[in-house]
Amino acid sequence: MREGLPREDKNVHPKLTKDGMVSLDFFSVVLGMAVVTYLPRWAPLAVLARRRLPSWLLDGLDLIPAAVLSALVLPELVTSGEPRHLVILEPKLLVAIPTFFFALKTRSLGGTVVVGMGLYWAADKLL
Repeated sequence: MREGLPREDKNVHPKLTKDGMVSLDFFSVVLGMAVVTYLPRWAPLAVLARRRLPSWLLDGLDLIPAAVLSALVLPELVTSGEPRHLVILEPKLLVAIPTFFFALKTRSLGGTVVVGMGLYWAADKLL
């Protein structure tokens, strides 16, 4: 610490009061974060669990994991540099395309990982 500043007790944790209890402000923040995390996940489940959903909606909900994965992976495959710019012939994309078709054909997670890693290794050596 710098000189001239009051020295704090080193035995007191910053989130605890002097008697070792969690401060009310800290507890309130943690409780608030728990509520705003849990409530948006629980509310639709509680409402929709008792209803029969149309098949078109269930089909759409089945596509959400693939859409989220695509949104996370695609920018990494087609952009490069800092700031990010579009690179269509990025080696990672050239590896991902045959790996994707292998996954579609075989539906084997383990095989897809092995093929993808092998192609990525080969691309690194050859390109």
